[in-house]
Formats: sequence, C-alpha cells, structure tokens
Amino acid sequence: MKRILMAVFAAAFAPLVAFAQVDLQPAAIVKLTKTEPISVKVLKVEVAKLESKSGRALTAAERRQVLDVMINERLAVQAAERDKVVVSEAELNQQIQQARSSMAQTIGRQPTDAEFDSALKNETGTDLAGYKDQLRRQLVVQKYLLQKKKSTFEGIKEPTEAEIKDAYDLYKAKLVRPDSIRFSMLFVPISAENGGRDKAKEQIDRLEKDIGSSPGKFDEAIIRGQAQGSGYQGGDGGYLPKTSEAQKVVGSEFMSIAFSLKVGEVSRVMENQRGFQIIKVTEVYAQKTLELGDPYQLGSRGTVRDYLGNSMLQQRQQIAVDAATKELVEELRAGKSYQIFDANLNW
Repeated sequence: MKRILMAVFAAAFAPLVAFAQVDLQPAAIVKLTKTEPISVKVLKVEVAKLESKSGRALTAAERRQVLDVMINERLAVQAAERDKVVVSEAELNQQIQQARSSMAQTIGRQPTDAEFDSALKNETGTDLAGYKDQLRRQLVVQKYLLQKKKSTFEGIKEPTEAEIKDAYDLYKAKLVRPDSIRFSMLFVPISAENGGRDKAKEQIDRLEKDIGSSPGKFDEAIIRGQAQGSGYQGGDGGYLPKTSEAQKVVGSEFMSIAFSLKVGEVSRVMENQRGFQIIKVTEVYAQKTLELGDPYQLGSRGTVRDYLGNSMLQQRQQIAVDAATKELVEELRAGKSYQIFDANLNW
C-alpha cells in the first residue's frame, strides 16, 4: 500500500517538478567576459511585465525579442565592466532625485518615501533597491555607448534657422493656440475632516457674501486662504484652454462660466465633487496661430522656435542613438559571446 501511495504522489507531483525544472533551465547564456545565464524563469518575469502593460499575451516572436533585449543589455554591461566604465553614487542619486522631482510636479508636492516606493513598485515592479540596481545598469550602458560611439554623437548638428523656418512652415497649421484664460481661484474642499458638504457650503457662502463682485476683496480673500487654518485654499488656477480635453477635466459648467467672464470679473459659486469654488479671470487670450517668437505654451519662456529646434535636435539624437546602438550590438554579438537555447523557449 505504501508503495502504491508513493507512486500516486509521484505521479501527481511530476508535472509540477517538471515545470519547475524547465523554469530553472537557461533561456540563454551570455559569456562575453563571464558566464551569465538568463533563466526561463527570469525571461518569463520580463514577459509577464510587458503583457501586464499591454493587456495581451506576447507572441513567440515577441518573447524572443524580449530575450534579445536582455542579452544585449548583459553584453553591454559586461563590456562596460571590462573597460572599467562605472557610475558613481552621485550620478545615481541625481537620477533618483530627478524621478522624485518629476513625481512632485505631478502631485503638486514632494512625495514621501512611502509614496515614492509605491510609485516605483507600480511603474517598475520593484522596490527602491531593485530600482537603483536597474538604474545603475542602464546608466552604465548609456555611458559605455557614449564612449564607444563618441564620433557618432559628436557629428550631430543643431538645426539651422532656415531648417527651423522650414519646419514652422510645414507645421504652422497645427501651431494654433485656442482661446485661453488665466484665473485665480478660491476653493473650499468638501471633506469629513472639515464637517462635510454643509460646513463647506457655509464657508463658501460667507466668502461670496464678503466678496460680492469686488475684485479687490477677492484678492484679499486669496491672501487669507494661503494662511494655515483658513479652512479654504486660494491661489493661481493657471491657464485654461477652451478645448474638449480641458472641459473633461474641469466640467462643462466651469468652462462655460470661466469663458463668459471679462478680465477682473468674479464668478458666482460653482460646485463639483471635490468642493466649492469662486474664480476671477486675470488674463484673456484669443485664438491665435503662433509665430516663431511666441511662447509655445502660456506661462513658459520657451518659444515656438525653441520647441521646433529642440524637437528637431532630439530627432537627430534619437537617430544617432539607434544607429550607434545597432552598431554596438552587432560588435558585441560577434563571435561566441552568447548562446540561445531555443528548445527552452516553447511555453
């Protein structure tokens, strides 16, 4: 009986053992300066990340492309280590700080460590330590590429004024700024902490009664709203273009009222899901086909000329990066620097 049970258990678990063994098999081995296997399990993790982002299963050809990218990255890292290309902690921390600053611009404040870690987890699937390791490898590869293909990048020329003018003439029909306004806003949030909707409504009603239609009293309320404990918020609302995309964000009522106001005019109370607001229009801009010297975006210093010039330069840089990368990969893949196990890629 014992032997029969053992046989039954062995038969039941045999597929699981075989599955685990396949996962531990190499999908490829990179061996430029050292032997570095890429297991089927590691490849599956990368494939799963891409499938999660795309919302579909990758084809066999696409999975092979993922493996090729992993091989190329490891070849470049090994070559960089061989040539003693390193990334300092200062360079690494600078990149991490830039990521934090980018997140701060999105949420309107500096993120906490927990918020930053959570964002990294959602974006990269790893924690800060894992992200730093990934980032270090990326920076090493970038630095190695720039060193090995220096002449390619030195040959990139900035666009001339004539080239920028030609680009402007080509895209002028699309360089149209819609009707836009800039506004200041008083905002009373609806929250349980502040007593809910009734308390918020009482607060906004008091503000409306005090301000009336006076631009001066509105500005005074803006200043008071910036003090801690005021119970409401006051400040610059920024620029609002009259587009369907903007209306989806602010709502049709807000859009209609905002664009009916003249400069200096104060609105009535408006309500949305987040709270109550009163606005005052401070600047008005009519729809316009932008000239080369105009700001590309309201509130920014960069001109249309700057935008077109930078876009053209970035295109040239990307072309150079693609060419240099292709050339470097061909060099690193020459000889017997790697091996792919096709039999282990069928799952």
